[in-house]
Amino acid sequence: MAKGRWLGREILEVVSTEFRDRSMEFYRYALESGVTTINGKVAKPDTIIRNGDRIENISHRHEPPVTSTPVRIVHHDKEREFIVIDKPGSIPVHATGRYFRNSLVEILKNDFGFEKVYTVNRLDRLTSGLMILPLNPTLANTLTQEFVNGRVRKEYIARCKGKFPEEEVVCEEPLLTVDRQMGLNIVHPEGKHAKTVFKRIRYDENTDTSVLHCRPLTGRSHQIRVHLQYLGHPIANDPIYSDARIWGEKLGKGGIDITPSEDRSAPQAPSHLQFDAASNPESLSKVHLTQTPPGDGESAARAGDGEAPRTKLLPRETGHDIGMGSPVPLSAEAVGIITRLRNMKDEAEDWGRWRDVVFRAKGKLTPQGYKIPLPPQNKRKRGGPAFATAEVIQGSSSPTPEPMTPDAAEPDTEPPRTNQLTLEDVAKLSITIPPVSENPTPLAESGAATPEAALPDATPISDFSAPEPVITEAASGSDEMQYCPECFVPLHPDPKPESLYIFLHALRYTTSLGCFETEMPEWASEGWEWEP
Repeated sequence: MAKGRWLGREILEVVSTEFRDRSMEFYRYALESGVTTINGKVAKPDTIIRNGDRIENISHRHEPPVTSTPVRIVHHDKEREFIVIDKPGSIPVHATGRYFRNSLVEILKNDFGFEKVYTVNRLDRLTSGLMILPLNPTLANTLTQEFVNGRVRKEYIARCKGKFPEEEVVCEEPLLTVDRQMGLNIVHPEGKHAKTVFKRIRYDENTDTSVLHCRPLTGRSHQIRVHLQYLGHPIANDPIYSDARIWGEKLGKGGIDITPSEDRSAPQAPSHLQFDAASNPESLSKVHLTQTPPGDGESAARAGDGEAPRTKLLPRETGHDIGMGSPVPLSAEAVGIITRLRNMKDEAEDWGRWRDVVFRAKGKLTPQGYKIPLPPQNKRKRGGPAFATAEVIQGSSSPTPEPMTPDAAEPDTEPPRTNQLTLEDVAKLSITIPPVSENPTPLAESGAATPEAALPDATPISDFSAPEPVITEAASGSDEMQYCPECFVPLHPDPKPESLYIFLHALRYTTSLGCFETEMPEWASEGWEWEP
């Protein structure tokens, strides 16, 4: 369902600002391919989202890698109906973004047979440790009230940078979430009250790090991580709060400047990947014209006079998507931090978003063997695939529609698919396959039925003709960028296991149900070392 912050905005603007895994051009291409529907009808890029809209999307999912460390059941109370688990770092609690099967709720369902668990307390994706999960709604409500009212004693273990003071330290700085995409929180006077008590367990001189006992008395997002950063001792391997390339030499100690600033700049491609105006995958306008302020009626007036409306730049094209979800105006320092965080994420993914051009040589983005749009919800088989078959779309009266399997799909006129595509493969495809455009294809001219022709609400595809992808030195040789032949997403090698988690672990919870704890994490042992 549509979220409140999406209402009154074009769906392309929402998608491109809420998600950054793919290029701006790809998101427009995907929407014009018809894979997204609003209330059962194919959405166009300029469709306005209204209150109560049901937005659905068919996609070929690539889930990010997670640790091979399994989820462990610490305790299962069958009589009182709850479980206590030890969650590894890197696994999100709920399905979110690109994560679905690799989320805790789905793992407990598929691997352990717990059809319904109630996540009354949550851990960050990168945080490991204890979680108490009721199996019935009554207990879930009781335990939720305990967490909300501060009656649960929570104890964590962390490894931070530097020599932390030996005496007990209490931090009570208010915290505020200023960027949802990067998950960035800062100390800010407009934030929510937060209080954490820290006590050093040991200092390891060989790594210049300290192992701490942490006791959060409130439950704010990233509370321990941000409080440690504010004290000048961020978690040693925290990818957000402990990198000098993002925060400078002080690493955010004492907080950052909060003086509001309206300065923004368009995102810049890395130096080894430069684009002209016609080939930049992060620019939809291609010709940079003055942005029309929303709601001023200027475009409509010009259209009424017979003049072509002026191209409107979307927030992501101008850099104004930074701060859109913040409850307070951002300072220039905060904008710079968010920009550098985004660039570092892009660099970690080998600048895949900027090299996201493979789809230009292909046809519409449609999962093989399935038709869109989806059938009405009351025509779908509960618990089964939600894809529509050709019979359902054409109004067949079949009482039990079955999803079309790849074997039963219409003959594929595309070249045989491989496990991966390279840019050299794309260059060949761009010659052998006509570019996507509004012009009739030879197949359509011959009168042959196509999947798109069967869709009454299908949206015409804009002209995507563009120069062939340029193969740069960074994309050649053994490190050449690979692409999925189904959805054209850039593929990346798995990261190092130690980069999938942070040195923060929920060790012990004391509730009305009892006191439960896990073993100390390996990285908290004396003399433990790692490769930064």
